[in-house]
Amino acid sequence: MAIPFVLIVTITVLDIYSGPDVQLGPLLVVAPALTASLAGTRLTALAGALAVAAQVFIVVFVGGLTTPNRMAQIIALTVLSALVVFMRFVRERRERALSLARSVAEAAQRVLLRPPPRRIGSLQVAWLYMSAQDEVEIGGDLFAFARAAHAATRVVIGDVRGHGLAAIGEASLVLGAFREGAHRCATLPGLVAALGESVSRNLEDVADTEHDAGEHFITCLVLEIPDDAPSAAEMINCGHCPPLLVHDQRVTVLYAPQPLPPLGVCERPNEDDRVDPFTFKGGDMLVLYTDGVIEARSPSGAFYPLAERVASFPTSSPDTLLHHIHRDLLTHIGGHPADDAALLVIERTPSHRPHLTPHPSGHHQHHLSGSPPPPPPGR
Repeated sequence: MAIPFVLIVTITVLDIYSGPDVQLGPLLVVAPALTASLAGTRLTALAGALAVAAQVFIVVFVGGLTTPNRMAQIIALTVLSALVVFMRFVRERRERALSLARSVAEAAQRVLLRPPPRRIGSLQVAWLYMSAQDEVEIGGDLFAFARAAHAATRVVIGDVRGHGLAAIGEASLVLGAFREGAHRCATLPGLVAALGESVSRNLEDVADTEHDAGEHFITCLVLEIPDDAPSAAEMINCGHCPPLLVHDQRVTVLYAPQPLPPLGVCERPNEDDRVDPFTFKGGDMLVLYTDGVIEARSPSGAFYPLAERVASFPTSSPDTLLHHIHRDLLTHIGGHPADDAALLVIERTPSHRPHLTPHPSGHHQHHLSGSPPPPPPGR
């Protein structure tokens, strides 16, 4: 911040001692211009005022106050300094408005996509979310955890057709319906039916049809994991990527024999017969993800080989595994992701006592191996 004021003194001294044939006074406009890029409006105005005062001092010292050239220099410097101060004032107001908008958006996004607890029920959780839009913390991918009325944890992970801010309305619709229904619906089919009903009823109101007139739908995967019955875990897949089950360093893709269509595509069929049970024992891990992970392309166009990469990483804990996946995924992409991407790693722990511990901000995780699952239908 001292540089603009040092320049004022330096230019003034050089102009005085350079003689009448060399006039350096017009260079004083550099001082307010430089200050505007480093400080606020008040300091910019001070630099401008000092630059004009220095120009007047130079003119008076050399005795040319009445010459048209010197008077033109003073007027021009005054006008330019005032213009710089005005532009800095406008920029400062816009920066304050943008800062306020960002803080409001961040708060809203955190409320919408609440960070999952690190521990919930008998589960340990690690998560990763990458938005395709810069400076946005949530887009078209979604996930949430909730405790059921009985001793079980319910999980949803989903993907809105589209990405970025335009997809937030649909994501919020599913998240709100899940958080409300997870405690009220006695069965997993009943919960999925509630999600489908909410989406069918409200999708047109929240979808961004102005900028995207195409079909709007949400793929999702809903799971129920009992605290004390490893063989009674259930899932219903609505057109989403199949989860991966990691057991004894081996990975199994949990395909749904009869997956349901994505939410919002058509009338919901009878879902009572569509529940897919699976065994989730202590020490096992579930990897849930969206297609933004498996469809992430390298600069050469290759898809990210999720399963193969996970097989080469240590699986000592969900956090460790997800850290390796996250770093490797960014290396594979070679830049910012082109689509929203979400990852959940869930491990059943020996403890069966339900408890919640807030998840530390910024933690990530992931697990897989074998062949990468195909993209879900219709995406």
